[in-house]
Formats: sequence, C-alpha cells, structure tokens
Amino acid sequence: MSLAETLLPVAVLLPLGVATLLLALAHWLPPRLPKLVAILVALAVCALCVLLARASLDGPVRHWFGGWTPDAAGRPGVVLGIGFQADPASAALAAFCGLLFAAAFVFAWGYFDTEHAHFHVLMLLFLAAMTGFCLTRDLFNLFVWFELMSVAAFALTAYPLGRSALEGAFNFTITNALASFLLLAGTGLLYARTGTFDFATMGAALARTGADPVLIAGFVLVAAALLTKAAILPFHLWLADAHAVAPSPVSVIFSGAMVSLALFGLAKLVAQVFSGNAEVMGLIHGLLHGLGLATALVAGLTAFAQRHLKRLLAFSTIAHMGIMLTALAGGSGTATAGLLLYILGHGLTKGALFMAAGILLALRRSADEIVLYGRGRGLWAPALATGLGGLLLGGLPLGLMHGATGLMDLSASVPDRVVVALASALTGAAVLRAAARIFLRASGVPGPELLAPTEREHEKPDRPLWLMALPALTLVALALVPPAAVRPFLGAAAARLRDPSLPPLALPEAGSLDLAPLLLTAVLFAFALLRRRAVRPLSRAVTRSERTGFRALQALHSGLVGDYVAWMAVGLALFALAAAVSAG
Repeated sequence: MSLAETLLPVAVLLPLGVATLLLALAHWLPPRLPKLVAILVALAVCALCVLLARASLDGPVRHWFGGWTPDAAGRPGVVLGIGFQADPASAALAAFCGLLFAAAFVFAWGYFDTEHAHFHVLMLLFLAAMTGFCLTRDLFNLFVWFELMSVAAFALTAYPLGRSALEGAFNFTITNALASFLLLAGTGLLYARTGTFDFATMGAALARTGADPVLIAGFVLVAAALLTKAAILPFHLWLADAHAVAPSPVSVIFSGAMVSLALFGLAKLVAQVFSGNAEVMGLIHGLLHGLGLATALVAGLTAFAQRHLKRLLAFSTIAHMGIMLTALAGGSGTATAGLLLYILGHGLTKGALFMAAGILLALRRSADEIVLYGRGRGLWAPALATGLGGLLLGGLPLGLMHGATGLMDLSASVPDRVVVALASALTGAAVLRAAARIFLRASGVPGPELLAPTEREHEKPDRPLWLMALPALTLVALALVPPAAVRPFLGAAAARLRDPSLPPLALPEAGSLDLAPLLLTAVLFAFALLRRRAVRPLSRAVTRSERTGFRALQALHSGLVGDYVAWMAVGLALFALAAAVSAG
C-alpha cells in the first residue's frame, strides 16, 4: 500500500479524532486553544487533500477499509468492502472544503462569549462529513456521510438557541430528514437490482440492464434527496430560512460548500453509476435541465427582491445552483469542467460575501440594507469584498466564475445562455444595490425589496475588524485567480470523474470576451440607483404590478414546514411524470 493510499482515510479521521478530543477536554482547555487547533486541523485537511489530488493525477488513490479489496470476495464483480477513492475532482473539492473551514474558523475567532469548544466540535464533524462525502465510492457510505453532514448542520443552525434560529433549524431538519429517507430508500432499490453499493460495480451492472422501473425509481429518490440538499426548485424552500438565522461563519459553509457539494455528489453518481442507462440520462438531460433553468430564474428574481443581506445571498446561492445544474445536465466534458470550476469560484465569492454581511451584523447590528443605509461608511474592507463579490456574481470577466461560465457556454443553447446571464445579472445587481446603499449612501427609492421579510439580529461586536476582514478579502482574491492557472488540472479532473483511466481533457482556450451579463448587471443596478417614487398613474400601475409579482414569489416562502414538504411532494411528482413520459 502506497503512502497516499495509507493517508487517504486520515483526511476524515483527523477532524473526527480531534473533535472527539476537544469534546472530552473542552472544560479543561484554555479558551483559545480549541480555536487554534480547529484552524490547524482544517488547514491540515486542505494540505492532505491537495497532496491526494496531485497523487491521483497518476491514477486513482484507493483505500479499502479492513483490507476488504474486490479480490477478497473471491468472485469477479462482487465488492464486499467499503472504499475511499481520491480522483482529482473529489480530492480537490475536499481540499476546498478544508480551506473554507479554515477561513470560517478565523472569521469566527471571538464570535462566542462562552463556547467550551462545542462550536468547533460541531464544525469539525461537519468538515469530516463533507470530506467523507467527497472521497467515498460506496452509495450506502455516501448516505452515512450525508446524514452526519445533516446532523451537524442542524445543530449549527440552531446554535444561537434563539426563537428564529430554532424555527429555521426546524424547517431545515424536517425537509432534510425527509431527504435522508429518500436517499436511503433509493439506495435500497438500487442495491436490490445491482447487488452492490460500490459505484463502479453498480455502474457496470446498470449498463447491462435495460429499462427497469425499479432502477428509475432508485435514481429518482436519490436525485430528489441530493437536490433537496442542493436547494434546487421546488426542493429549495428551507435554505433561506436557515441562512437568515444561522451564525455567519456557518452560513459561509452552507453557501460556500454544503449545497454545491450535494450537486457534486449527484454529478459523481451520474458520471460513475448512471451514465450507461439511457432512461436515466433522458431524465437528466430533460427534467434536470428544466429544473436548473427554472431555479436560476425564479431564485434570481427573488434575490433581487430581498432587503436582508443573508436572505439575499441565500437566494443568490439558489440561483447559481440552478446554473450549475444546467451544466450537470449538459453532460459534456467541458460542461463538467465548467461545473467543477464554478463550484470553486462561487464558493469563494459567496463565502466572502457572507463574511461581509457578518461584519455588518457585528459592527452595525443589522443586515438589512435599508436599515443600514449610509451606515457602512468607513468600513472599506467589507465594502471592497461586497463590491467585488457583486461584480463576480454579475459576470465580471475575471476570475474563476467567468472562466467556468465560458466553459459551460460552449455546450449551452442560446436560450440557456440568456437565462444564465439574466440570473447572474439579477443576483449581482442585488448585491451591488445593497453595497451602494450601505457603503455609499446611494441608490434610489426601494422597490419590491421594501416589502420583503427581514430579521432583527446582531452578532458579537467586540471583534477586531481586521480579523474578520482578512479571510473575506483572501477568499475574494482567490476567486480572482485566472482560470488558465488551473486549466491543466481541471482537464484531468473533468475526465477522470467518470473514468479514472481516461486521459486529461483538452479544454479550449478562452474565447471571445462575453460582456453581456455584466452589461445587464449594470442596467439593473442603474435602474435601482435611479429609481424614483412613482407619482404618475402609469408608473404607479407598473409599480403595483411589479410588487404583485414579487409578492407571489415571496408567498411561496411561507416559513411553514408543511408547505415546504408539500412542494417536495410536487418535485417528486414531477420526477414521476417525467419518468412516465420517458418510458411511454
């Protein structure tokens, strides 16, 4: 066994083991030691996964627990053991999770008065679950890490123990617990037909199987579970409630890594398990593609109508998850490469934006852009992070997100590009509008965002600005890295996500500069900046109709968990209908 194969499980065991020690010794340790240890552990996970990603360029790095290799069964095609596998994409995303957790730990330094390391214990469990989710090659093991990730996230959402935090955590818990049941049921159906949980063996079995309603049902249940965690319409309603009330360092992880990781898990299953099944691929190219476009457009519009920064950023995350889903549904190698790069660029940008919102909560005791009007003057670091973040979301032709969009556009139709550009512009313009109001005392009369829900909250104020701003600016700087710097690695990652034996994909060079999303962002931003009170009959009628439309979108987010579960049932019904049409 090579050194890389030996170290592979350490990426999960290290945060799990340290979390256990911190929990046992929490009341005897100096207050600052758990914070420092958590940062070092996250950085160690990041460094270890970077090494695994480099090692996997020469071939997949595998570790079979207990020595139960495929040969141990003595029967070809039978896999009894549980394995980890590091391919370039999986290891790189695990490294990204470690980096984001390290930044969140730095940002959270001094966040709580008395925590006894419990916050850091939960966060390290969260990190271990995400890393295991990235590296596993076993479907039931994927469910286990999905569950651990969910339990840690539920507890972290409710960590402040206020009424709104508990309500948001309750909605999160119910919807994602139902997703766990769906994932377990789908796993059971797939095992019943293939006799294995191993991704590669299951994929080979599915490729030999024709149309089978049990297999289709298994895929539908697994996909619905992962789309719930990824906040794809109509499974998305829990996310804004959770983001609005979770501590800002937790929101960084939710939007920066957790939701996109669920979509990566689905992409990995599609590539390694379902790519040989024509019926399943028909659902992916049809229904999932449509859900991605609808999610991007509806969530983009909803984001533009928000006034609370964390809810605005949450809906922005949902919109960009829809954009990523269209790349997953595209199925081409360049679209997959674009998806992987988009996950990194969006995660870095959104992490920085949530940190900027957290700084305002701490120093100005609000995250409401209307309440904060003009109160951000002098806070140059969060102003810079917010401004750059808004431009990156809105299509600034620099950085990782722009490079990812260019790759995704190569296999996208013209209508798809229009929807993606509009969704990007809506989210970017919403962030820039908030930045103009808060930091520049600019922007016109509030539009539909005036009627949007908001939260009265604040976070611990006596933290140094530089300590909160440093990780935010670092993340923005990383998001601006030229895509050419990672193109060779990205080609290998995209190709070997499906088959570790494939040669690296030759990705095309950057094409013509597409300024359409940025120009559309500028138009929407100018509209918000120049908006004046409606006094004439025609303008008042337009304003009333505008508010009516946005009220309809807001009404979907009732805060009632029963409504959210009903919409999950609608999503399952859409899958069933699409499967029936495909089979007929």
